[in-house]
Amino acid sequence: MFTFVRNAFALACVSTFIASVTAESHTITFTNKCGKGTPTLVQNGNILSTGGAYTHNGPIDSFIAYLQTGNCLLNGEHCTLVEGTLTNEGNSAADISLIPPHTFSVTSGFGFYNGCNGVGEDCKSANCPGAFTNPTNGKVVSCTAPNVDLAITFCD
Repeated sequence: MFTFVRNAFALACVSTFIASVTAESHTITFTNKCGKGTPTLVQNGNILSTGGAYTHNGPIDSFIAYLQTGNCLLNGEHCTLVEGTLTNEGNSAADISLIPPHTFSVTSGFGFYNGCNGVGEDCKSANCPGAFTNPTNGKVVSCTAPNVDLAITFCD
């Protein structure tokens, strides 16, 4: 009987640990209204998605996204860049970067959902006021909701 109770306790501890490890989840979705191009999601030089929704269990740090129209390099050079981090530890944050070698290519925007709904940023021209054009200007949009997701739209 003691062995059964000990094994049941061990199983409960392992299950709780696994549940706590996988409890955090974030999804990044794309809507491409441009009629051309491929939404691209990259992290640390690895392409994570080329248009489909991407779900990550745990935090997703330092991702970048852009619409590949044929001119963008792997890290979004020569294109409008959406960059961010989604995490339950502190703030999730995203912004739009036009810091050279990034440049305006298509209207781009993002918004949080499943928490902080409606909070986001749009860039409709090369002069969009919320975009970073150098490291000291621009607008970082943040959200403290756990398991928040991000929708990225091109040509809206």
